Amino acid sequence: MNYKISGLKAEPFAHLFGQSESYLNKHNAIRQTVACYPGYPDRISLCDIPVGETALLINHIYQPAATPYFGTHAIYIREGCTRQGIYLNELPEVMQGRILSLRAFDEKHFLIEADIVEGKSAESLIAQFFNDPQVSYIQIHNAKRGCYSCFAERCE
Repeated sequence: MNYKISGLKAEPFAHLFGQSESYLNKHNAIRQTVACYPGYPDRISLCDIPVGETALLINHIYQPAATPYFGTHAIYIREGCTRQGIYLNELPEVMQGRILSLRAFDEKHFLIEADIVEGKSAESLIAQFFNDPQVSYIQIHNAKRGCYSCFAERCE
């Protein structure tokens, strides 16, 4: 079973890069200097942001479907990052040391399976979920803080 894990595209966030604090406030975003590593996972590159770099804390709609599973939560993005992380048949390093919540959805965006796993064991759970033909995609969240991490889909 081949799969692809994708970070977020940078374009929807680019208007925030380099803006004033008042502009960020109008868009419910906060600029923070990264104080520890790991600890600030960038959702675009799917890498932890290095100490001293700038992170933007924003609210992101991670489940836009018009279902009861519609969801939004706070996430970090690395200010200025434009390189989307794409991982084929592998788990990004940023996820390997975290406890993850995997949520499998069908094509109508309804939750059909979910579980919690240590990051280093997530690949087997991804494979297990994708063995079910009803699973259309998997959302991966950081379990402790509950925030969206990334999206996994089948690929050929």
